[in-house]
Amino acid sequence: MRILVTNDDGIHAPGLLHLAQAMTPHGDVVVVAPDREFSGAGAAIGAIWEFTPHVTRHDLEGVPEAWAVNGPPALAVMYARLGAFGEPFDLVVSGINPGANVGRSVYHSGTVGACLSGRNGGWSGVAVSQASSGWGIEGQAYEDAIKLQKWHTAAAVASAFVGGLIADPPDEVVIANINVPNLELDEIDGWSVTEVGQLPPRAMSRVELMQRADAPEHYDVNVTWGEPIDLPEHTDGGAIEHGLVSVSYLTRLQAEARDDLAGAEKALEHLLS
Repeated sequence: MRILVTNDDGIHAPGLLHLAQAMTPHGDVVVVAPDREFSGAGAAIGAIWEFTPHVTRHDLEGVPEAWAVNGPPALAVMYARLGAFGEPFDLVVSGINPGANVGRSVYHSGTVGACLSGRNGGWSGVAVSQASSGWGIEGQAYEDAIKLQKWHTAAAVASAFVGGLIADPPDEVVIANINVPNLELDEIDGWSVTEVGQLPPRAMSRVELMQRADAPEHYDVNVTWGEPIDLPEHTDGGAIEHGLVSVSYLTRLQAEARDDLAGAEKALEHLLS
C-alpha cells in the first residue's frame, strides 16, 4: 500500500506532520506537499507554463520520504500520478487542515482539491480537516489557531478511517471529506455520514471596495463577516457544531441532464446550422 500524503498549508505545517506520522502504520508513506501556503487553491494546478516546476527533498520526523513542490497541492498529486515519485499510489490522504472544510468552502478547499486530483488518476482520497476554536473567523489568525489545534485527535480519526478503508476497500474510487471537532477524542459525541451543506458555520456577508486616497485607481477590499450560523446536524457543518465527526462522500464532477435551457440551445442551433 503506497500512500501519498499532502496538504494545502505547506510542507512545514504541523497538521501535515501529524497526519503523515499517523499514516506510516498503514503503508509506505511519501509526502509531496506545496513549498508554501496554498489554502483556497481548490483543484488548481496553476499556470505551469509561467514558472519552472521544481521539487525539493525535505526531512520530516518519522516519515521516510518527503518532497516540496513549488505549486498547489493538486499539482503535487498530478506530478505523482505521472510517475515523478515512483510507482503509482493507492491512496491520497490530505490534511490536517486547521479549520473545517464544510458547506460551500469545499469547492475552494485545496485539501479536498488534492484528493480530486488523485481521483483523476483512479486513486481514492481522504481529506482531513479539523474545526478551529478560540479564534475569530475560519482562515484568519493562522498562527494563533494552530496553537489550539488538537492534532492528535484528528490524526487518530484519520488513522482509524484509513485503516478500515484499506482493510475493506470500496468497490469504486471514493473521496471522503472528513471534518473533526477540535476536541479530545473522548469528548467527541460520535460520527455521522453527512450531506455537504450550503453554508459554512460562518461566512462572508458583504464585500465593499474602499478607494485609496493616495491612489484613486486602487481599491482595498473590505470584508464583513456574518454571525455564526446554527446548521442542521445532518450537514457537514452542523455535525461539527454538535460535536460529531463528519464524513461526506464526494461525487465526481459530471454532466447534468437539463430540460429547461431550450432558449440557449436554440440560439446555438441558429448560429451553427
